[in-house]
Amino acid sequence: MNIEVEYQEDYIRNSRGVQLFTCRWLPFSSPKALVFLCHGYGMECSGFMRGCGIKLACAGFAVFGIDYEGHGRSRGARCYIKKFDNIIDDCNDFFKSICATEEYRDKGRFLYGESMGGAVALLLHKKDTSFWNGAVLVAPMCKISEKVKPHPLVVNVLTKVEEIIPKWKIVPTKDVIDSAFKDPIKREEIRSNKLIYQDKPRLKTALEMLRTSMSLEDSLHEVMMPFFVLHGEADTVTDPEVSRALYEKASSLDKTMKLYPGMWHGLTSGEPDENVEIVFADIITWLGKHTNERDHITSIHHPIPALNHGVVRFATTAAALPEKVSRKPRTHSPGSYLCGLKGRRLQHHSSM
Repeated sequence: MNIEVEYQEDYIRNSRGVQLFTCRWLPFSSPKALVFLCHGYGMECSGFMRGCGIKLACAGFAVFGIDYEGHGRSRGARCYIKKFDNIIDDCNDFFKSICATEEYRDKGRFLYGESMGGAVALLLHKKDTSFWNGAVLVAPMCKISEKVKPHPLVVNVLTKVEEIIPKWKIVPTKDVIDSAFKDPIKREEIRSNKLIYQDKPRLKTALEMLRTSMSLEDSLHEVMMPFFVLHGEADTVTDPEVSRALYEKASSLDKTMKLYPGMWHGLTSGEPDENVEIVFADIITWLGKHTNERDHITSIHHPIPALNHGVVRFATTAAALPEKVSRKPRTHSPGSYLCGLKGRRLQHHSSM
């Protein structure tokens, strides 16, 4: 039986006056909880993370996405990150405005971050450690692998010229799309998405990402929220050791790590369909359990059942109840998706 999902788009302005694109996938019944998408470097939400939004909404979650400044359909110099804190502030303002509305203020609140979006999610948690009920972190960027860490001298030289040529696309890099997405058909679909940035990284952007990763690496012990970190064992974009370090150093009492043998960086968008289904089944299981724990909060510790298809480590406790936040109105434009038709957009609501 197909479950209908409503899709909406909207534009907002951030505190710096820049127009940002936002979108959401909503179940037509009252959502189990809210999930906020943090996309990766150069990526966007409406196309690249569409499958994720539809799958989670089909499972009963209200899903919200925002294209960072300079990314996707948002305004700003293409993929130019002047300050990583700007991304955090924009996401924080938008996500909390959703949580503050009458219809959602009592719902559980979860972050979902892929790659660089994992860093965004962790920094959102760091900004307000008691606000979020948990996070799903897919191959997160939260430290620089020792295998690719640049020499301090190189960083020093680049830092000296970053204010002179901040937007120059001078950072050499391999083709990340070839390295991240295993399925050749999906890889070409991603490559043909004109909203995805596929040029060389800009100097200041690269340095901001480097500094953010190094700062996160030094503060992983400050992570306290429940989280589920997933990583492909064959990932060559972000080393699985990064997720291992997060799991081992985080202070969270409720944390789960899962490695997927043979899978690459794009766990949710670049693997064959059967692998993607495995990954999303695990994500939905984790979100569902933590939604139920929040709804039936107790001091008794419940073990998380081991998930199939990989290596799992865990320790558990219940998530904290969310705080109340001020209310803000929201506007949106309607659209519709139908889960059983691979998320094909509809012009009307279907009863299928």
